[in-house]
Order: sequence, then C-alpha cells, then structure tokens
Amino acid sequence: MRISEKTSQDGRAPARPGLSGPASRKLPVPPRERKPALAALAVLLILGGALATTLLVMRSGDRVSAVQITQQVGAGQLIPLSAMREVQIADTGIEYVAWRYRDQVAKTYARVTLLPGTLLTEPMTARTSDLVGPGKAKVGLSLKPGQMPTDLKWSDVVQVIHVPAAGRGSGNAQQKVLATAARVVGVSAGRSGGGLVTIVVDTSAAPAIAQHASSGEIALITLPGVK
Repeated sequence: MRISEKTSQDGRAPARPGLSGPASRKLPVPPRERKPALAALAVLLILGGALATTLLVMRSGDRVSAVQITQQVGAGQLIPLSAMREVQIADTGIEYVAWRYRDQVAKTYARVTLLPGTLLTEPMTARTSDLVGPGKAKVGLSLKPGQMPTDLKWSDVVQVIHVPAAGRGSGNAQQKVLATAARVVGVSAGRSGGGLVTIVVDTSAAPAIAQHASSGEIALITLPGVK
C-alpha cells in the first residue's frame, strides 16, 4: 500500500509546520531614542565658540594706552615716572592702568616687586608704603668717588660699611658692616663719581651711619642678588 502526500489544489506543497513566513524576513529593530537636550547643548556650544572667536577678532583692532614698567621697582618703593612708559595694547577686558593716570601712579608704591615689561594693574600699587615705617629711618649720605658704585641706582640694596680713615686712632680699627641690607631710595651722582645718596636703614643703625658719613668713613657695596 503506497502512502503519498496530498497536494493542495494549486499544486503547491503544504507549508511545513513552524514556519510562519519567508526566511528572508528580518526581526523588527526598536527605534533609536533621540535626545533633543544633548543636541541643543551641542549647538549652543558651537555657537558660543564661534561668537567668542568673533569677539576676539573684533576686539583685536581696539587699542588702548597703558602703563608699562621699564625698570625694576622693589616692593614698597615709590613708582617714579622714569620707570614708566606708554604702550598700545589690545583691549582684552583686563583693567590695566591707563597711561593718562601716570601722574597719580607716581604718587603710589609698588605692592609687589615690579619687573621690567610688566603691564601695571591697580592691585599692584598701594597708597602707603611699609618700607619707611616704625623702626625705619632715612639717612642721607654725601659720598666721594670710590665710596659708592658708579652704576648705583634707585631701589638697589646695599651694604653700608664703616671704613676708618687712615691715621686715625690707634690704627687697629677695622672695617665694620653697619647695615647688611639698606634700600637706596634716592641717588644724585656726580660727574666725577660719588654723589648724594639716600638710604633706608633700621633706626638702631641710623645714628652710627650718620656719624661716620659726616667724617667720610662710609662706603656702599651693592648686592645684586638681593631684591
């Protein structure tokens, strides 16, 4: 007895159980979740960067006059006009001291040590100085050639040395340091060397320095490494 499969009326074989559609049909993929907030943030960042760049380019053409320091000014020192010059800089929003205020700057003191090339800002200046205060005194010296360096300048730090004159006393007097670090706050050099010098020292050393200076027994030694 032969058993044969029955065909459908249209001549096609009946579908196999377990197959519900063609094999090429793909499984459904869930749609990607969109994040509009992140997209908006990215756009804002791009626009912000472009705007900042545009402002920098536009401002680079705006120039302002500012005060630049041309020589070192020690902390606590008066800022002289000779230590300032006018420079043209781009207006970047930093509040540099305008050149038109230079006369007012000349009445202020450096709050910190100002190096050549520094563009001055108001926080760098002070109305008063702690350099000449309690415990400090100004002493004027009239020095001869050889008693001071020829290149001595304002704001230098010097040692004050007692140099006994030859032929005085027993001859056993030795040189003595009267001030280890005195600040020069005034210099008026003579043509042949020497000149008038004003220094700031401790009040305890001021009388001896003034006494020896009156007899021409004072010499100054600069300390380049001390600021």
